[in-house]
Order: sequence, then structure tokens, then C-alpha cells
Amino acid sequence: MEQTSLQWSVFLTSLLSCTTNQARLTVSPSSSQLFRGEFFSLSCEEDDSSAGWTLRRNSTRETRTQCGAGWGRSAGSSCNISYVLPLDSGVYWCESREGATSNTISITVTDGSVILQSPVLPVMEGHDVTLHCKPKTPPSDRPAAFYKDGSLISTEPTGHMTIHHVSKSDEGLYKCHISRHGESPPSWISVTAPPPASAPLQLVFRLVCHLVVFCPYCISTVLMVSLYRHRPTGNDLPVSIVMTPPTQAEKGLADDYDDVITAVTTEHHF
Repeated sequence: MEQTSLQWSVFLTSLLSCTTNQARLTVSPSSSQLFRGEFFSLSCEEDDSSAGWTLRRNSTRETRTQCGAGWGRSAGSSCNISYVLPLDSGVYWCESREGATSNTISITVTDGSVILQSPVLPVMEGHDVTLHCKPKTPPSDRPAAFYKDGSLISTEPTGHMTIHHVSKSDEGLYKCHISRHGESPPSWISVTAPPPASAPLQLVFRLVCHLVVFCPYCISTVLMVSLYRHRPTGNDLPVSIVMTPPTQAEKGLADDYDDVITAVTTEHHF
């Protein structure tokens, strides 16, 4: 019984020790480049809300500054910047109270007249990615030339270029140019490998961890019921009857009693 309870305790403790302190940083709108005066919002998509994720950045003038401390407006695990400036250009990430960090996102804010709208997060191998060369003044669909690592790769009449089935060789520094408008700042496009086949098992394990971590009262109840059902009761206590030999006084009384009975019986026969 005690060994079974100990095994349950060890099992539950191992589940409760699951580490779920992870977060993924996303940005809306999903573009690595913005014009001055535009709006964008950053959000920590968190696995553990108790970790206390906050937004931080490194810019040309600041290092590891937190959202709300001179820039942005904090809203829980999100940060909103209503009017971006070139000094808001930098690297952003989520950070927990324990020092764990998320992925990073690079944002460029320009005073120029052309931006390259490209993915802010790495593109998975085999997927398609579309680049948009956008001028500040309409119309937005103008002929544009696209460059990778300084070399011209395509000229598109609508200002959109799609790379089909991207691979690691497509990773690099991209920019675009619109005639009589100008050139965009460069942006790095990353390509990542697909997740391993074991990812579904990891997701199942993390789901189990979440259920256990967020249901401590259920676990306590199960343990208490288990211990209650296996507790010793009064009916289970062994009962022993101890026979003690008679004392000398008791033995003498018994002999006298037998003599009296014998005398009465004899007298009755007379």
C-alpha cells in the first residue's frame, strides 16, 4: 500500500515538473518593413501564462528596454505601437521573469517611399512565399525589380513576386526598386526545415503536461480518495484472546466449590 502511494507520488511529481515555459513572438501586420506613422502590434503567444512574458527590444539607441518604458503601450503579453518612427527599428523578442526568451523579429521603419513586404518569421522549406514591393503613394501595384544579395532576380509588372517551394538556397537579403519612387531597405528572409516526425508526440506530451499542471486540485482529490480507500479500518484490526492461567486463590475457590457440590450430593443420597 505504502509503496503504491509512493509510486503515484513520484509519477505525479514527474508530470508536474514538465517545462512549458515557451513563447512565440508574432507581429501584426506581418511585415518586416513599415513606413513612418504606421501602426503595429507585437504579441507573445505563450504556453505558460504564469511565466510573465514581456516584450523587449534592442534599437539603435536602447538595449533590452521593456514595452511601456519609453516606447509602446503594454497590454498583458502584447505591445502596441500606434505611430512608428525610424528609431523604432530594431530587434524585438519576448522574455520571461526567469530569463527564457522567444524567437526574435527584426523590424525596419523607413522615411523612404518604398518598402518590401516580406515574412517576418522563417519560411518553411517547400512552402511558397510572396514578396510585395509597396510604394508609399497609391497605386500600390506598380512594376518593380527584385534583388537578392545585390543581384537582380526578377522584374514583375504588378510589384508582386512569388517564390515557389522555397529551399535553403532561397535564404538571403532581399530588396526591391520601383522606378521614379526609389528603393526599399533590405530584409533578410530565413528558411527553416520542417519539424521532425516526433513533433506530434511532443505535442501530446505537452498537452498532458498542461492538463496535469493546470489541474492540481483534481490530482490532490485522486490521491486523497486513493489513500482513503486503502486506509486500515476498525473491522480490519486483528482480535486476539489471551488465555491466562488461574491464580492460586481462584484455583482454591474452585476446589472448595467442587467439595461443596460433592457433600451436597452425598447428603442428598442419604
